[in-house]
Amino acid sequence: MIFEVQELTHLFSTYKGAGADKIAVDSIMTDTRKSAPQSLFVPIVGESFDAHQFAGEAIKQGAVAALWQEDQPLPGLIPTDFPVFFVKDTTKALQDLASWYLKKVDPIVVGITGSNGKTTTKDMTASVLAAKFKTHKTAGNFNNHIGLPLTVLSMLPDTEAVVLEMGMDRAGEISVLSHIAQPDHAIITNIGESHIENLGTREAIAAAKLEITDGLADEGCLIIDADEPLLDHVKTRAGTIGCGFGSSCDYKAEITGMTDENSTFRLMEEDYELPMTGRHNVKNASFVIALAKRLGLTKEEVQQGFRQMQMSAMRFEKHEGYQGSLIINDAYNASPTSMKAMIEVIRQLTSKTKKVLILGDMYELGGKSEELHAGVAEAVDEKIDAVFTIGVHSEKISEAASSRYPDMEVKHFKEKQQASHHIRPLLTADTVVLMKASRGMKLEDMLPDLVK
Repeated sequence: MIFEVQELTHLFSTYKGAGADKIAVDSIMTDTRKSAPQSLFVPIVGESFDAHQFAGEAIKQGAVAALWQEDQPLPGLIPTDFPVFFVKDTTKALQDLASWYLKKVDPIVVGITGSNGKTTTKDMTASVLAAKFKTHKTAGNFNNHIGLPLTVLSMLPDTEAVVLEMGMDRAGEISVLSHIAQPDHAIITNIGESHIENLGTREAIAAAKLEITDGLADEGCLIIDADEPLLDHVKTRAGTIGCGFGSSCDYKAEITGMTDENSTFRLMEEDYELPMTGRHNVKNASFVIALAKRLGLTKEEVQQGFRQMQMSAMRFEKHEGYQGSLIINDAYNASPTSMKAMIEVIRQLTSKTKKVLILGDMYELGGKSEELHAGVAEAVDEKIDAVFTIGVHSEKISEAASSRYPDMEVKHFKEKQQASHHIRPLLTADTVVLMKASRGMKLEDMLPDLVK
């Protein structure tokens, strides 16, 4: 049970059917296609749908109470004794409910945003905090104005720490999430080019990411990428901790070793081992260590968290490919910064000698799309054997790569199936393949043609 229906009478003043009887609520229902016994039905109204019409189905699926938008007629099929709370806007009410529940449970709240690396950092943070606290985290991509409240409302009442990823498409959206969550601590992983189509400049992107401080607790800390010049002005803010590789960092990481499977580094005179490769992941780990130290975790607890970390799907996800090749599916999403970082990782791998890139379109780059796609080729060097691009905009990557390395095998495809049919015969036991593109490309559809 997360709360009782009767408790909602203190949050929503207009209601019917919520008597003295104690009715337990175990979960929140927004999708009436799924069974959810003892749930509170919250009918979301979108641009092209209105879930109020599914009230009858919600009751069949286990709803024991509902929020209801007051401009919607209440259907006669709802029993007279069924508790209904009337609100002006069900989405806003869901957000208010989440804020109320956070205060009720009172966990340590960590908010994480950034152009790239926020999901990896979220997974890393939750794993480390779990070494000391009962921890809950954002599942999948539940990081927007609906997903974040649902994440909060899915945590158990005995949760001690909650790690919330905060995503955005436009300015103002992270401010909303920060006010809902009221984080005790916040992390900004980096400032990249994601959503530059909507925001115009990296400076505007930085300002939008900094909205995470709008709801940040007065005594809370803000952990930032201190190597990012666009965040220099934040360093003087009380409670700000800068992490990275530069001399001005409060937590300066020094990489001491890197293999195909892990990274070792030194931070604050302590040595750590991370079961992930890549310079960018060491930086993500520095954010997590800074937070952990703030919360009183020991080095041993941090290391335990690193060892037990489980990554979200399609983040450096390894598959055994055709003819014993290695397929790395990092296709959950992509931006110019993250694509370059992953190409750098592939370049440094030593277990496979033939290195192939499958790169797709990156979305929401606006008028800078051609320039930013072409710029990805700057990460390609002679250690890469072949570059295959798929889609429309990614052809600029192929063009730039061909110009830089005329002897390299470079080919552009309009369709994924054409590409997979061309690439599969090229795979050998010595081949590693990177798959990376924006989410809308669904590059993972190629996996069945490339795996064993």
